[in-house]
Amino acid sequence: MKLLFAVFLGIHGLLHLLGAAKGLGLADVPQLAQPITQPAGILWLSAAVLLIVTAVALVALPKWWWGIGSVAAILSQLAISTSWADARYGTIPNTILLIGLALGFLARGPWSFRAEYDRDVSQDLARSVPGPLLTEADLEQLPAVVQGYIRLSGAVGLPRVQNFSARYHGHIRSGPDAPWMSFTGRQHNSYDRPSRLFLMDASRSGVPFQAFHRFIGPSATMRVKVASVATVVETEGPEMDEAETVTLFNDMCVLAPGALIDRCIHWHEIDQETVEASYTNAGRTIRAVLSFNGQGELTNFVADGRGAASADGKSFTKMPWSTPLTAYRSFGAHRLMGLGEGIWHAPAGDYSYLRFVLDSIEYNVAAPHAAAHT
Repeated sequence: MKLLFAVFLGIHGLLHLLGAAKGLGLADVPQLAQPITQPAGILWLSAAVLLIVTAVALVALPKWWWGIGSVAAILSQLAISTSWADARYGTIPNTILLIGLALGFLARGPWSFRAEYDRDVSQDLARSVPGPLLTEADLEQLPAVVQGYIRLSGAVGLPRVQNFSARYHGHIRSGPDAPWMSFTGRQHNSYDRPSRLFLMDASRSGVPFQAFHRFIGPSATMRVKVASVATVVETEGPEMDEAETVTLFNDMCVLAPGALIDRCIHWHEIDQETVEASYTNAGRTIRAVLSFNGQGELTNFVADGRGAASADGKSFTKMPWSTPLTAYRSFGAHRLMGLGEGIWHAPAGDYSYLRFVLDSIEYNVAAPHAAAHT
């Protein structure tokens, strides 16, 4: 959809070159019967350039495209007004552009989920400081299979995990009979002061959805908007806090094995390839069973205490939840799973609701001003 809209803007911009060519005396344009002065020709040319720049920015600089596009729309409409009899139908694509600009502002403007996510990440990074290295001595009190998993991940000898930022893509659905939606996701977790920020952009039948999970301190919220306009889910409270605590610990196990030395985790070895863990955060304790294969890779995480939210987010139904993991590969110095899945073990039968690919991950991210001085 984004690429189609960019092509539409590019074509709209190219058509403005006809007015520029006539006004600047570069070509005779029979389609434009009215005379166009040289200043008007410059206006047509300026609008053409800005519309094409807007098309490029929509793909390359999505955070700012709506600002550039606003100026382009004004110049375009001014140019059209100078040749109204010939060019008045150009108002139609400008109207479409204005609708796109409004949606772009809602999706990426200062009051959007994305802006809120960026502010929260910036605040977390502003207080980050370098930590000590993770050593073999830090692993001594852990079950053998967990020690092996941490070593396999490549975390030993590197700085202890304070935070990570990750990107994903995949498919998600709200229930066993609901249609799948494609999505892309951005996530930032911190472990010195446990927090979890997850921003998802999804679409179904061309309709965009955006979801923001925000877990900072003891409280979690989840909000979902359609086209960044209408809020369709907004939930918080103890059940949401517990669900996000489970997810926070799952992220630690799956994406930040080096953080498993946390003193808030208590381990119980079931057998050589299975352990039970309890994790306490903000006075709330959750439990999960972790399974490993013969190569020492984490293959599943099963928790009983995570609640599945209803379609409107107003209620939760507790049921077992698992995340099978496969396709381990290298991400820089680290080795992690490449493919993951989320499964609800509902009374009516198990169903997969999430399938995702880990695209990239970065650990101990520093604030831009801090990175410039290191």
